[in-house]
Amino acid sequence: MQANTALLLVILVVQTLCALFFVGEILSSVIGFAPLSWQVHEFIEIGAALGLLLGILLGGIALRRTMSRNAALGHQLHAASSAFMDLLEERIAAWGLTPAERDVAIFAVKGLTIPEIASLRQTSEGTVKAQTAAIYRKAGVNGRPQLLSLFIEELMESGMNERLAATPPPVRPQPAEAAEATPR
Repeated sequence: MQANTALLLVILVVQTLCALFFVGEILSSVIGFAPLSWQVHEFIEIGAALGLLLGILLGGIALRRTMSRNAALGHQLHAASSAFMDLLEERIAAWGLTPAERDVAIFAVKGLTIPEIASLRQTSEGTVKAQTAAIYRKAGVNGRPQLLSLFIEELMESGMNERLAATPPPVRPQPAEAAEATPR
């Protein structure tokens, strides 16, 4: 992350200096003031043009890195979303929810209000309230926040378990090796 910030800072500085040079050149030609010899002026102009080209190149590199990072984050988000939906479907099956309760549970987890769920399902708010009460009873929770926390906790635990499984255990010296390493 810091490398990208440094790269963008370099791009900004180089392109700002080049822009200032070209604006200064235009102003000096309008005023008729030429403090530098034409040879020095030409070298500075070539340097400024190369600086702009460098800015384009570095900007392209920064853009490619950003697009690559965004794609990786998109894949991670999709994987997390899939894992959440798999977990949700698994719990719905384990709780024995009816198809109507399943729909209401999914809408509730997505954050829709009771009136919104009733409108989408073309049913009364009283029916949705009764279905949410049945969902909470079957899930063993008292309300929507506890229902959501069930899923969040399980996702966090499974993520931690995956990380722990992927991380090799630390290498600890055997007692004989430890004794040999200790000076006497």
